Amino acid sequence: MSAALKLRVAGSLAAAGALALSGGSASAACWPHGPQSYTCTGGSIPSGTYSKLKVEGVCNVVPDAKIRVLGNVHVAAGAEFDAQSAPSTITVRGNVVGDEGSLVGLGCEPMSYTGNSAHPCTVEPDAHSTITVRGNVRATDAAAVLLNGVTIFGHVTLRGGGSQIPWAIKNNTIRGNLTASGQKTDWLGVLFNKIGGSVTLTDIALSDPDPGAPGVFIVRNTIGWDLRCSGLTPGVSGGFVPGSVNVVGHKATGQCASLV
Repeated sequence: MSAALKLRVAGSLAAAGALALSGGSASAACWPHGPQSYTCTGGSIPSGTYSKLKVEGVCNVVPDAKIRVLGNVHVAAGAEFDAQSAPSTITVRGNVVGDEGSLVGLGCEPMSYTGNSAHPCTVEPDAHSTITVRGNVRATDAAAVLLNGVTIFGHVTLRGGGSQIPWAIKNNTIRGNLTASGQKTDWLGVLFNKIGGSVTLTDIALSDPDPGAPGVFIVRNTIGWDLRCSGLTPGVSGGFVPGSVNVVGHKATGQCASLV
């Protein structure tokens, strides 16, 4: 699969599965005062203000939903949170957390915004999401994490996991650090992000069946502090855009030393 095609389909495999398997029920538990918590066991999450959001099945969002979560979003083991197939406005005051085998997909943007790095919405391809996480994004042994045009006030920390679904971290604004380590997955790319802290990528092994796969894509990011890379197999790539470089505020080390 070509790099440009991967950028367009990253997450769409999961999104298609989520849409096809959608069903089941979503339930809300009322609190005596203030917003209610919301637990989705399958189907579409509607607009609303929730004290916290739990995803325990295959769940997407209602197109053009406006969702406000005062606490955390928790994607349980094996569950899917597809907020990348339909445009939505989502604000999370707390953290977004993905457990083992989960899929966390946030954000979609039209091709006119970001070209080949975009992930268009399956519903309303010319529309876009506005997703803000005021805390952190964390995932441990997830099947896939896909962040497309998301604003994150804290850190993104991805530990282990992987699947045949490409992982993509692209077009985001991350005020803290981005750390990814221990993934064994088909493809992983960090592209066109603005990151206030450091980027640390370690021990990531790609299993892409394409024999020409150049490695982990690290393309045209603006990084406030350090870019550190080690143990990435089969290697790293500065991407398919001629003259692509990463702008690093401090220093680039390891396998990424040449990508600035």
